[in-house]
This record gives sequence, structure tokens and C-alpha cells, in this order.
Amino acid sequence: MTESSKTKPVFRKVGKTQNLYRHAKSGTYYSLIKRSGKQFRRSLKTTDLQLAKNRLADLHREVSRLKNTEDAKLPFESIAMRWLQTKKNVNKPSSIVRRKSCIKNLASFLGGRAINKIQPHHCEEWDAWRSPGVSAQTRNHELSTLKSVFNYAIDHGLILNNPARTLKRSRIREREKLIPTKSQFHEIVRAIRLSDGRKDSQAKAKCGADLVELLAYSGCRKKEACSILWKDVDFGKSQLLITGGDLGTKNLRHRRVPMIPQLRELLLRIRPDQDETSHRVITIDSAKKALDTACRRLGCPKYTHHSFRHLFATQAIESGVDIPTAARWLGHSDGGALLMRTYGHLRDEHSFEMANKVEF
Repeated sequence: MTESSKTKPVFRKVGKTQNLYRHAKSGTYYSLIKRSGKQFRRSLKTTDLQLAKNRLADLHREVSRLKNTEDAKLPFESIAMRWLQTKKNVNKPSSIVRRKSCIKNLASFLGGRAINKIQPHHCEEWDAWRSPGVSAQTRNHELSTLKSVFNYAIDHGLILNNPARTLKRSRIREREKLIPTKSQFHEIVRAIRLSDGRKDSQAKAKCGADLVELLAYSGCRKKEACSILWKDVDFGKSQLLITGGDLGTKNLRHRRVPMIPQLRELLLRIRPDQDETSHRVITIDSAKKALDTACRRLGCPKYTHHSFRHLFATQAIESGVDIPTAARWLGHSDGGALLMRTYGHLRDEHSFEMANKVEF
């Protein structure tokens, strides 16, 4: 007996049961199924005969879904772009752009390989090659895209299993939120409105300061704030309709936000004299340059548009607004779970302050 025959596993066919084999040494049952000229050998991960037969029947059903088509030989990138086409009517354009970028990065490693030839070790090699050079969030986006493409291929009978199924998402560390204080916020708005000596500089800076105030008083995201039309402003009910414009909000849901007194004052102050209901409340798309300049002059951290959304959230919570209500104002659809994780410490501080006021 040769050395190779000693180490080679011995499989014995089980009675008259088609495609069922048993490992002579371990007693574990295996299946060997042929479909479209390809063999599928799988461990059924049991030494129990009846359980093995049940799992073999399940595997037969899975293999029967495979289609004898040339599409299974198409490269990963081609199948990925087909999958992306199915998402264009359900995902926002920004999400499609991000997914397309993920496919491009994945294709640089897997793109030319046929979809039905990609094995788990190829996915592991991609992960080992890609992960060290990108952030955890970027890796998670690409991994999500990878798994989704393979699931699409499974649904269309091109492959049997998802070769990336064992790869896990990276844990993302929460960054500390950069949030201005109330005094910094007012100083920044004044600095933006302040003339720098150029002709009409105050008039040019007006919209930038108005945008920063609107973000802080409404809790809107930048694109949401810039898409508000005057017809969305209801002074009678003292509320704003947030639609997100043509692209919609982040969760594609409209919401109504009550006007706090400062927001109402701002909107009354900048309201046009003529009826311009179809016009935008804020006529610019960004105040980044003005905001960066003001922060630099004041010696403040480099605050972004989103910093003032955080400011609104902290002010709402510190003022005693309950978490679910604040979450609805901000457009969260999780009932306040994210808000509690992010700002829960503020709620606790407020609770302790209120407890000190209780006397017997």
C-alpha cells in the first residue's frame, strides 16, 4: 500500500441511497451530487443516517435550483452590475454611487473571475489584501456589497452557496461628536455675518449665517435644510415640512418639525416680501467656506454643518425633551435607540439635575 493511499479518505456508498456516502474512519456522511457537468461534494456534518438523508434531500433541492446557463461563467463584475441595476429604483442615487464605488474596488481583485469559480478562500484573500488599507466602515460597505452580489447569484441559480458568508463585519469605534457650545454657536454666526472689508461681504455672508442658524434650530441635515421651500413653512401651525427635496430624506420619509421660538424668529426675519412659495428658504447649498473661516478666526475646532444638528439634539435633550420625540424631530426611524446610544449620557445628567430639585 502506498503512502498516498494511507492518507487518502475512504468513502463508502450507503446501501442503495443515491449520492450518499460515508467516511470509513470518522463515520460522517457525505453527499456527491452531479449537476450540469459539475460535482458537489458536501459534508452533511452528521453520523446519524436519518439526519443525513434529510440533509441530502435539502441539498438536492438547493442544487436543483442551479441553472445550466452561460451566465454562471460571467465575471464577478458583470453580475455585480446586474445586481446594481435592480437597486436603482429602490435606493437613493447617493447609495447607488457608493455601491458602484464598492463594486469597482471589489472588481480590482475579483472582477475577472467567473462568478461560479469564486471560492471562500478567494474572499478571504480579498479581505486580507483590502482590509489593512481602508477604514472599518469602508470594509463593511464593500463586504455588504460582496455578500449581496453573491446572494443575487444564488437567487438566480448561478451558484449554490455564498462564498463570503463566513466573513464578519468590522467593529466600528464611535468617534467623539464635535459639538459647539451655545456661546461658540452665537460667536460663529456673528463672525460669518461680520464684514471682512470686501464690498457687499455682509450681504454675501448672510445666506451662510442663515443656513447655520437653520441647522441649529431645526436639527435638519444639510441637504434637508437646503431643500426646504417656503411652501413647506407653516407659520399658522408653527411647523416645517422636511421632504429632502428631489432626492428625499435619508430614510425617504417626510416629517414635520415644530418651530422652536428661535427658528420661527429666523424664518420671519428672512421671509421674502413677495409670495415665493416655490422658492428655497436657503438659496445656497453649503456654508463650508464661511464656516471654516469663522472657526479659524475664532480659534474654534473645525465644525461642520452636521455639528449644528448635534447641537440641536443636545439642546433638545438637555431641555427635557424625551428621547422618542427628539428622535422623530431628527428623522430617526428607530424610536430613539441611536439617539440614546449617542446622547444617553446627557439624559442621565439631566436626570440627576432634576433629582436634586426634589425635596421632602
